[in-house]
Amino acid sequence: MTSPLVECIPNFSEARRREVIETILESIRSVPNVHILDHHSDVDHNRTVVTYIGSPAEVEEAAFQAIQTAAKLINLDEHEGEHPRLGATDVVPFVPISEITMQECVEMARRLAKRVGSELNLPTFLYEEAATIPEKQNLESIRKGQYEALKEEIGSSPVRTPDFGPYQLGPAGATVIGARQPLIAFNIYLTTNDVSIAQKIGRAVRHSSGGLRYVKAMGVLVEGRAQVSMNLTNFSKTPIARVVEFVRREAERYGVGIHSSELVGLIPQAALIDAALWYAQLDGFENSQILEQRLFEAARTNNGNSETEEPGFLDQLASAAPTPGGGSAAAYASASAAALVAMVARTTTGKKKYADVQDKMWVLIDQAEELRAALTEGVKKDSEAFDGVMAAFKLPKNSEEEIAARSTAIQKATLSATDVPLQSAKNSLSVMELALEAATYGNLNAISDAGAAFNIAKAGLTAAGLNVRINVPGLENQKVQEDFLTQINQLENKGRELEAQLFTILKERGNFQFD
Repeated sequence: MTSPLVECIPNFSEARRREVIETILESIRSVPNVHILDHHSDVDHNRTVVTYIGSPAEVEEAAFQAIQTAAKLINLDEHEGEHPRLGATDVVPFVPISEITMQECVEMARRLAKRVGSELNLPTFLYEEAATIPEKQNLESIRKGQYEALKEEIGSSPVRTPDFGPYQLGPAGATVIGARQPLIAFNIYLTTNDVSIAQKIGRAVRHSSGGLRYVKAMGVLVEGRAQVSMNLTNFSKTPIARVVEFVRREAERYGVGIHSSELVGLIPQAALIDAALWYAQLDGFENSQILEQRLFEAARTNNGNSETEEPGFLDQLASAAPTPGGGSAAAYASASAAALVAMVARTTTGKKKYADVQDKMWVLIDQAEELRAALTEGVKKDSEAFDGVMAAFKLPKNSEEEIAARSTAIQKATLSATDVPLQSAKNSLSVMELALEAATYGNLNAISDAGAAFNIAKAGLTAAGLNVRINVPGLENQKVQEDFLTQINQLENKGRELEAQLFTILKERGNFQFD
């Protein structure tokens, strides 16, 4: 199974100072395992577009570092350029590439926007798939009037109100962050320097003015030549060839033609294949007929055959090895429950019926994911703690000094082996509380999943409690023993209280029948 891969395409309001661009690029490169695929600077637009990929966490961190760097180096009060802009880092979209969902990219956008707002004190807006209200889905709606207008109007209406950060613009402006499908930034140069012709063609081709669906366009003057600057937001439904021919016909109306075209950033291979098929009028074509595609598939197959898969957790659990054991299984179960809670919350977000609990569900997702990460780490920690106990018992005892050292090591290891499942028990109870909230407010169609999450976490709590109790007698300090037992009893008692509440909710809200 391949690792999740996400693409990020941040746009920066600078193209004329190479040292600034290079510093921003270095801030992205500073994050390990992030790969810059392309960067394009347009002097007339005074804008640089960077394309990079990596794992979700690394891509998100690189975006933050780049935004932080750009905020220090770019002053919007001094910025001029053809392209509309709101901030030093104008827009940051995340695009799912492989083994990652759009929903996960939306959550990346929300986390980054919240962090930029709180740590950098910059207003942030969420757009496209991450938009909190329909009016913010369209980038142009947020960016209307650009930086100068937003300075005066920020907070005056829902679409002008940041999702995170202050209601005030500094010289770094605001940043728009979101998640979207692959976009093609595509410009067509005309055989004229009359920018009004490009503007008329831009109005004709863009969807908002009655043109082609999934096309955004405007007319600008670049290097003395009229340009129709476009974003193609869904190339599979509005192919690039159709856009080119539309612009060509419109240009002929004004007695001009197409001089050339250019890409800003990268383009999916499928878009070029579609264009080639259209112009070549090639019938019966299949992707497997592309030489490079066949070579890639062969290489991927060979690599897959050469890899030796490590046994999964359940296979390890079923083996004769003493670890992982019951404590790890308890953490694993509750981590699964946390994942299920996150699923219920995710099926609730974006639904009109549950608009009044959207914010609650986003908080629920964040908390569930934090607990899932902690409990997943607990799976490993429990095995390590038990191994530590076994290693301590194997220490030599040939002298009084060695006996004393061994005894100290055993006590230290036993304390850790007791504390680790206690923490898993605490996290399991927290998952139960979140599951109860999901059952109370979440999507009614997923209420059984919330109930399942609760009971799986309850099993995790019970199993973790058993691991606490079996280790307690090995502790010499009576007060420490009592403290551990008091804590686990309190957790289990609280769990029983929550269970009673859950049954009430399942009966009243879900119409469940229990004996």
